[in-house]
Amino acid sequence: MHEIDRLRVIRDVLDGKLLQRQAAEQLQLSRRQIVRICQRIRDKGAKGIIHGLRGRTSNHQLARGLLQRALKLITTHYCDFGPSFANEKLREQHRLVLSTYALRNGMIEAGIWRAKRRKPFHRAWRPRKDCLGQMVQVDGSEHDWFEGRGPRCTLIAFIDDATSKVLLARFELAEDTLTLMRLTWEYLRRYGRPQSFYVDKDSIYKINRQAALDEEVRDEQPMTQFSRAMSELGIGVICANSPQAKGRVERLFKTLQDRLVKDLRLAGVSNREAANRFLAQGYLNGHNTRFQEEPLSSVDAHRKLLAMHRLERILCLRTERTLLNDYTLPYQKRFFQVLEHQSVRVSPKDKVQVEIRLDDSTHLRFKEVYLNFKPIAKRPYRAYLSARPSKAKQYDNPYTKGLGSKPAKNHPWRRLFLHPHRVAIPVAGL
Repeated sequence: MHEIDRLRVIRDVLDGKLLQRQAAEQLQLSRRQIVRICQRIRDKGAKGIIHGLRGRTSNHQLARGLLQRALKLITTHYCDFGPSFANEKLREQHRLVLSTYALRNGMIEAGIWRAKRRKPFHRAWRPRKDCLGQMVQVDGSEHDWFEGRGPRCTLIAFIDDATSKVLLARFELAEDTLTLMRLTWEYLRRYGRPQSFYVDKDSIYKINRQAALDEEVRDEQPMTQFSRAMSELGIGVICANSPQAKGRVERLFKTLQDRLVKDLRLAGVSNREAANRFLAQGYLNGHNTRFQEEPLSSVDAHRKLLAMHRLERILCLRTERTLLNDYTLPYQKRFFQVLEHQSVRVSPKDKVQVEIRLDDSTHLRFKEVYLNFKPIAKRPYRAYLSARPSKAKQYDNPYTKGLGSKPAKNHPWRRLFLHPHRVAIPVAGL
């Protein structure tokens, strides 16, 4: 029926009722193909509409018996091999050349191989955000950025979801909590507070455990140091379920691992400090000019830092410890002595927060008030107890008094226990 309908259109062209261009649009063919079909119809009549390869064997057909020989060898020697691996062995060991696709179909028809049905994973397309700063994707990529000219390092990047603009990028030794906090401090000072950070499920951003009993009582979820700091700043932390979900930053690293590596090679950069200067001196601006997109809205969603946002107090490592009876606080093999005069009443068993800030300084906070303290090497009473002499009364053993610590050579003890075979044991009745 398809060829009969095509013949009718070609007849209209030959009778002058239809233009070749119009026939090409109706049959979805090129005008040159219409000319060829018209010429075949003039020469052969209605049979010219039939394709010339009908009834002929394909030029790519396998040789007769080749597939059967291959299947027989597979059944004998490679019954548990997959199609690709079996085809490699047929080429190497038996000099049988055929495509993996044809071999796979033959193995499926013969029942040697079962096709694996993989359930497709559904992924919904997410449109870009509307405004700059509405969502910022953060990630790090450890790579040989200097191609062996220098040590491996990690590139940490902040890229906006709405515009694909790289807002901040820095080469660091590793992607850890303190490094992320230091770079976030710089980002907040430069742009302000974004609506949210889009990150992966690394232990820096998410604690992969269930809430403890006391956390369930308070209806709280366990938070990392970075997530806790972002919650105090009013910034959401969204953890992606897959790398494809944060495709902006993943594709950014794929581009930089190709382009940036070559630019660093041409510039002769071979260490982190020089690479960071190279990024700041114009590379990021050139990258954004080439790859940046226009947002749907010109509104900047970044929010200003408020007076209550003391970054040195928020972007830190904060841990809770219990104050002991002697007003000392142990923390990571260190001891802190809380002084007597404080602006708030402190008692033993109180929960005190230990803050380790980005400048490596230590601060103790209780009820939003910072305590006066001094570091001490160790508890003084422990050394005092270890140095005290024992008051236990020494009693003299009358059985050992006057005896030396080492028995004499002719002592019976030596003859009895050290050389029992030399001691003559008297036997009763002899």
